[in-house]
Amino acid sequence: MSEEHWYQHQLRVRYAETDQMGVVYHANYLNWFEIGRTELIRELGYPYSSIEAKGLLLPVVEADLKFKKPARYDDLVTIRTKVLEMTSVRLHFAYEIRKVSEDKASESEGNSGELLVTGTTRHVWVNPSWRPVRIEKEAPELWQLLSKYS
Repeated sequence: MSEEHWYQHQLRVRYAETDQMGVVYHANYLNWFEIGRTELIRELGYPYSSIEAKGLLLPVVEADLKFKKPARYDDLVTIRTKVLEMTSVRLHFAYEIRKVSEDKASESEGNSGELLVTGTTRHVWVNPSWRPVRIEKEAPELWQLLSKYS
């Protein structure tokens, strides 16, 4: 996937996301990954609530994070998300968490900012009974939207 297929979402580190050491608690990066992929899908014109309304779920079956530097309270960070790979049953996302300086906060292009965390998640499309489903049959319009970005 090319550089232009990264979706970016900014947020400011909240005090509740930090631990006693003054850095973002490691599990919160997984929450940020969820924000990234949810907002990426919303940006495609398909809110996650619409996916669930169709009886489709997308549980995480694997997560990998690599910590380079910590984020701290009140840092401005960008969550960068892209679709790495997609099949009719599986979806694989990549993420970068970057610290953004205040003067570059409005920049939405490229990989500006200091790289803090990288990661990936793998997901499987399932129905409410947790049986795998083929997304191109259950939601062909979503399949087509995601196909453009994989």
